[in-house]
Amino acid sequence: MFLTPFRASVTDDIVAWFDVIGPVLFYLAVFGLVFAGTGLFVGAFIPFITGDSLVFAAGLIAAAHQDSINIFVMAIGVGMSAWLGDQVGYTLGRHFGRPYLDKREGKWLKKAIIRSEQFYDRYGWWSVVVARFVPWARVLIPAIAGIGKMNYYQFFSANLVGAVLWGVGLTLSGFFAYSIPWVKSFVYVIAIVVICLSLIAGYRTWKANRVS
Repeated sequence: MFLTPFRASVTDDIVAWFDVIGPVLFYLAVFGLVFAGTGLFVGAFIPFITGDSLVFAAGLIAAAHQDSINIFVMAIGVGMSAWLGDQVGYTLGRHFGRPYLDKREGKWLKKAIIRSEQFYDRYGWWSVVVARFVPWARVLIPAIAGIGKMNYYQFFSANLVGAVLWGVGLTLSGFFAYSIPWVKSFVYVIAIVVICLSLIAGYRTWKANRVS
């Protein structure tokens, strides 16, 4: 989640896209990549270009080009794309299930699947929300939730909360960080607190379910 030197470089590259493709195609590229990151599992292979760096950079560009990029359209579009991508991932998991994931090759991906299952089993509803902030979990948790036949309406609500917090929140973070540099660090502190509180609440729910 933090902008390491590598991710900062990726963010710079994304910012450079705007000058090449223009505002309309940039909107479509951002929305499409956010959707594909979880809806088509693209994030398992190029997480930085479909995740935090992309969304944060979109906010930066909206701030730098307010005459051609509307921050509200960008933020809402990213949130909707994130939500729709997870809905598709959930549907694929529910209808195609384990065979689909098992056919994916690569030791890293198989380990990520196992970790995602453990994460989902432990935190349930909260896992869908928190997963939005964790690269490997963001891609696989929706499918795992579908495989585990999580109640559709529970997934719908958790996915909506996660998409708003991550998609809209991180896009606005990039927008405000452009003119207020300290906001960037402050936002990540808030995100860490939210994740910690979510994990604690999820753990308490999981423990209560075990007792009952």
